[in-house]
Amino acid sequence: MLSEIITILGCVAVLEGLVLALAPSRFEELVKWLSGLNISARRQLGLIIVGVGVALVWIAKSFLI
Repeated sequence: MLSEIITILGCVAVLEGLVLALAPSRFEELVKWLSGLNISARRQLGLIIVGVGVALVWIAKSFLI
């Protein structure tokens, strides 16, 4: 279980690093866009992204493994 968590965190770090390395100006634009949203909209967006992530993990665990 712990090795899976560490693997997942490593994958997230790789993806985040790729975004910053390959498209730093687009990342800055995204940060500016997010800062223009009110707190409620940012919270809703975050919850939607969490929901998508949970759904992807559930699909992977239920149907692919």
